[in-house]
Formats: sequence, C-alpha cells, structure tokens
Amino acid sequence: MNHDQQAEISASTLYIVPTPIGNLGDITRRALTVLQQVDVIAAEDTRHTGLLLQHFAINARLFALHDHNEQQKAEQLLARLQEGMSIALVSDAGTPLINDPGYHLVRRCREAGVRVVPLPGPCAAIAALSAAGLPSDRFCYEGFLPAKTKGRKDTLRMLAEEPRTLIFYESTHRLLESLQDMAEVLGPARYVVLARELTKTWESIHGAPVADLLAWVLQDENRRKGEMVLIVEGFRPDEESLPAAALHTLSLLRAELPLKKAAQLAAEIHGVKKNALYRYGLELENDSDNQG
Repeated sequence: MNHDQQAEISASTLYIVPTPIGNLGDITRRALTVLQQVDVIAAEDTRHTGLLLQHFAINARLFALHDHNEQQKAEQLLARLQEGMSIALVSDAGTPLINDPGYHLVRRCREAGVRVVPLPGPCAAIAALSAAGLPSDRFCYEGFLPAKTKGRKDTLRMLAEEPRTLIFYESTHRLLESLQDMAEVLGPARYVVLARELTKTWESIHGAPVADLLAWVLQDENRRKGEMVLIVEGFRPDEESLPAAALHTLSLLRAELPLKKAAQLAAEIHGVKKNALYRYGLELENDSDNQG
C-alpha cells in the first residue's frame, strides 16, 4: 500500500472529485490537493462550489457544467483537456455522475482517449446502505422515482420482484407519496430504511415495515425534511409465492392445454411448485365462472 501519496496532477486529465454531502470534514486531503492544483474546476453550481473552495482557501477557475448545458459544454472541456489542461469535475455534493451531471463529459473523454481519474469519497447512497442493516452484497441503485403517481407505481411494479436491496433518493415534497405507493405496490410489510440528512446535524436513520415507516413519518413533519435516501429490502419469496413470469407462462399455456398440464409445464420451466400454480389456475377459473 502506498501510504499518504501526494496527488500528482497530470496534464490532459479529467479528475472526478467527490465533495462532502454535509460535513465538510469528510473531504479528503487528496481531493483538496487536486482542487488546488488543477487548471479548471467544472462545477454543477459555481456559486455553491465557490463557497466550498472559499472555506478551504482555494482559488480556482470555475466552469459551469450542469444538466441543461452539459452536452454542449462537454465539447469545450474536452478541447481544453486535449490542449493539455487538467480539469476537476465536481457536483454540488457527493460523487459526480451519481444522480448528478458528468456522464456526457466522461463518455466523450473515454471516446477521445483522454485520461479520467476517479477519486473515492462521499456518496449518500453508499453511506445510507452501509448503515441500513439490509443485505449489501448485492444492491440496485435506482436514483429518484418518477414524480407522477402512474410512473412511480409502474417503476415499483417493475421492481417488485427484484431480489437485490434497492436504493432510491427522494425529495421532501414527494416522500409521503412514495411511501404510500411502496406500501400499495410492494406490500405494507416490505422493510424500508429512511436515511435523512446524512452527516449533518439532524442526521436520522430509521427502518420499519413501510406501512409503519409511513405512520412514523406522519407523526412529525420534521421527519420528512432534508436530503433523503430510501433503502428498500429486496423481494423475498416464500414457498407459496409465484413469480410474475411463471403466472404469465401459465396464462399462455392455459389457452392451449388443460390446466393440469399447463401448470406442470409452467412449473418445470420456472422451477416453482406445480400445486401452487394449479391452485392459482383454479382460482382464476372460479373467478371467471362467477363473473359469467
């Protein structure tokens, strides 16, 4: 291990520099060295980054790179890199590109053969996951859920049988709606952890079945304020649960075969219990007869 190696800034190099998500003490010495020495800092919000640099007494040239101009400005930054400049990319907080601008610039640099150097550092999603008490060996980062109810529910339905731990960011004004939709789509017993204001004064990490978590949030308006991460337990099938793919296969086979044979084939295809599929098919037939 190379202990306490000083950052050596290279020409024609893009540095991806994470910045604190709340506690300024979380910035690394390497990040400070890079920010001090690069030729240009590309920032999501130059005013916000300016305050951070001022706190650490860093004078730097700032270049605005945000969601609304990135595709156009990426070419300008790429040209500067190809001319020999060194550039640091930062977002308002945390690791750039993780629900923040930077993808187009990094992609263009990779396509053009320009060196990209990532620095490790703060990330709200990973910080929340590490303290959630849910499986972290396999997880799925989903960013923000859609703002509108239909899109949000459609996304949750798509992820309802995802076995990996799910990570979402959520805003103050949509937290209640998201928890309500999770309770409806994923079921009230699905375990969810709300990590709020991580590394800040009012940091809070609270987990419960989503219906209970919703009730807990409703008890105090302050519990839905600030920057939030939702860590959602992955799907855990019990012996009688049937995956959607198996039910779809059964439906297709029932159109051509007797129910017993259709259930047997669908069970073999998906590795589920034949009897459970058969009972499900009988329930459908009974429902159909009652409606008729």
